[in-house]
Amino acid sequence: MKASTLRLIFNLWPPFLSSGIHVTHMTPDWRQARVELRMRPWNRNYVGTHFGGSLFAMTDPFWMILVKECLGNDYIVWDKAAEIEFVKPGKGTVHAAFKVEDSVLEEIRVATADGEKYLRWFPVEVIDAQGDVVAHVRKQIYVRLKPARR
Repeated sequence: MKASTLRLIFNLWPPFLSSGIHVTHMTPDWRQARVELRMRPWNRNYVGTHFGGSLFAMTDPFWMILVKECLGNDYIVWDKAAEIEFVKPGKGTVHAAFKVEDSVLEEIRVATADGEKYLRWFPVEVIDAQGDVVAHVRKQIYVRLKPARR
């Protein structure tokens, strides 16, 4: 599947669409993605800010998908764990930017070359329109060569 096709699917996917989550950018090489969460009357919490679950949801699938697509079909890639730290209330439009570096992909390839599993944490910040950090999110990704490739 092309990155542009997945971007369109995400933007029409009911959980993202109804939450105000919009994927604004995915590079064709799967190295980068940018996601926004827009404030809407139906996605405000009781005190008028973004739901914490929406802040997490906007970041949830991207590290796993980007790493999986960058590594290719020889690898098993799963989400293993996640953490979120809320720094300040999220208001207005917030965004998160993901970038998979070549050095990280090489690190993963070296660590999994013998067929062992590899766990790595990937951080991303949710940023508001003023450039302030709203939340720190970390996803732990599990990577292993498929049995046929070991």
